[in-house]
Amino acid sequence: MKIYISTDLEGVCGITTWESTRHGGQGYEEACRLLTGEVAAACEAVMEMGYEAVVKDGHEDAVNIDISSLPEGTQLIRGWMTSPEGMMGGLDSSFSGVIYIGYHSPAGMDTSPLTHTVEYDWFNQVRVNGGLASEFSLNALYADSLNVPSLLISGDEGICNHAAELYGNILTVPTKRCVGGATWNRHPSEVCRDIRNNVKESLKNITKPDFKDGEILLEMDFKDHRKARAAAFYPGAHLTGSNTVSYKASCVQDMMTAKMFMFEI
Repeated sequence: MKIYISTDLEGVCGITTWESTRHGGQGYEEACRLLTGEVAAACEAVMEMGYEAVVKDGHEDAVNIDISSLPEGTQLIRGWMTSPEGMMGGLDSSFSGVIYIGYHSPAGMDTSPLTHTVEYDWFNQVRVNGGLASEFSLNALYADSLNVPSLLISGDEGICNHAAELYGNILTVPTKRCVGGATWNRHPSEVCRDIRNNVKESLKNITKPDFKDGEILLEMDFKDHRKARAAAFYPGAHLTGSNTVSYKASCVQDMMTAKMFMFEI
């Protein structure tokens, strides 16, 4: 039995500025330490419940987590597989569930100073079937398509509320709430304790998702009209405005493949 742990950095407690999310930036080393602590708490709980823990480092170049500070037995996926799954690389139907650590509010919300979706400063917002999409919702949709349930998410209050609206059974661990450019942070020890306890709770009664794959409308509102024009050359995509591109995917995998190309032009 295995649990997949997908990680990001911007939603970790204490993280407030873009500088602290980048290699060499002020506060980056501390950010990695805090991220590693939250991931370790999730792994410890997973293992205590009798599951294997497989972690995907999912921020920027995907080499942010200190593996030596994770519990022995943890498997850590570093770097990128160069495949449409992105932050979910390595996930397949053999996993019992997914846990999301360090996730953040998407472009189009005002609940974090670090809001974005996939690429920093590219989108005003991304929508799936008319609803605001986040990195969480895109990744959870991919997990759904594999019949793997999304069990728990930690991150800023905005993404936790967003996830709970989409998945009523998901457990949430807010790490901070945000006002303008400020973050009001919980103590890291409290966050790690809540992650540990809630992960255990989420594993007590796992329910497979009720999901039927099919057509998905993906819409992207680019900040730069030139990026929108470039994305519109993807087969099947078209401009619906100067900065907006629309693509109708035949299924989740098709959507993930289109995202891979149009979000990283």
